[in-house]
Amino acid sequence: MHIELTDHLRCPREHAEAFLVLLPDRMEQRRVMAGHLGCAVCGWSTAWSDGVPDFGESWRGTAAPPFDAAAAHAMLGLDGPGGWVALGGNAGSLGQEIALLLPGVSFVAVNPPLDVQSTNSMSVILSGAWPLKTHAMRGVILGDDAAMWQEAALRSALPGLRAVGVGEPPSGDAQVLGNADGVWVATRR
Repeated sequence: MHIELTDHLRCPREHAEAFLVLLPDRMEQRRVMAGHLGCAVCGWSTAWSDGVPDFGESWRGTAAPPFDAAAAHAMLGLDGPGGWVALGGNAGSLGQEIALLLPGVSFVAVNPPLDVQSTNSMSVILSGAWPLKTHAMRGVILGDDAAMWQEAALRSALPGLRAVGVGEPPSGDAQVLGNADGVWVATRR
């Protein structure tokens, strides 16, 4: 896990968002290979030794989403370096290809397929709940196996920036920019 990702993580338990405290045990450049994360509000914590924090109740994505990296990049509408993009479920399988299209952007894959590994540009997090704070990501891409995170994922996108997903388009305070063949693009109002 890239050390700067810590600023964008939230506790998986249901309470107001608060920062997590990171205690790194082993680092490789800017990646925390072993360490502890904890919540100052409720006392939740997790430890890892393989570079991949597991927030509990996690699962791994399967197959691949119904779009490729070029389509995901176009739907996000992002250019330029900096910030983070979240990939939920099987959308994590697109990480390395999207990283080539968006140099200088960091990625976090939440519950990606087993063959997706953490790299210098992509961190892998395992979690049963969406682990990212509100207004923390430049963009979010949800695979078809991560549709249950639609509302939380939209909240984690920065205002005016996009989330992409599969299935029923979001409602409520979401503005759907496009919806075709079961794939939607939306922002928060």
